[in-house]
Amino acid sequence: MFAGLVEHLGRVVSVAVDGPGRRIVVDAGPVAADAEMGASIANNGCCLTVVGIDGTHLSFDAGPETLKKTNLGGFEVDTPVNLERSLKLGDRLGGHFVTGHVDAVGHLDERLDDEDWSTFWFRIPDGLARQMAGKGSIAVDGVSLTLVDVEPNRFSVALIPHTLAVTTLGRLQPGDPVNLETDLLAKYVQQQLAMG
Repeated sequence: MFAGLVEHLGRVVSVAVDGPGRRIVVDAGPVAADAEMGASIANNGCCLTVVGIDGTHLSFDAGPETLKKTNLGGFEVDTPVNLERSLKLGDRLGGHFVTGHVDAVGHLDERLDDEDWSTFWFRIPDGLARQMAGKGSIAVDGVSLTLVDVEPNRFSVALIPHTLAVTTLGRLQPGDPVNLETDLLAKYVQQQLAMG
């Protein structure tokens, strides 16, 4: 479980084919300081397991399903990565509950910059908007954000200068893919309504 608060903007140092998946090595900076083998760390909002530690370099294995359903399949050397360690019991929850299980890949549809502030519109797959509501929560590449407007096939978020500077979001351009995770509560409500 995560909070959607990026701890460090890491950088991919290598990507290697490993059977049907890929071994991704990330320079995790301070996030690597207390990392342990088997620990869960969100990479762009996707929960991955630490399978190797070499100083500040952490290795992760991404299987075929992860590569197909997230933007991790597009990782290459020097790709920036939003990193967050999993929550511990008793941690302050400053964002919202994020599981690290990506629901879909969306794409930046429109970027409206106003000096150091921005409004982003993201295009989403059919049906995903049913799990979204204005002023609700969404994780975009692992960043906890508040939904502003929700339309059938897209939604908007307002980004402050700090978020744009310390996460991958500030580098996004129209067409770029992002990992999306809708609010956990919204998923359960939709499931109950569908079964009711």
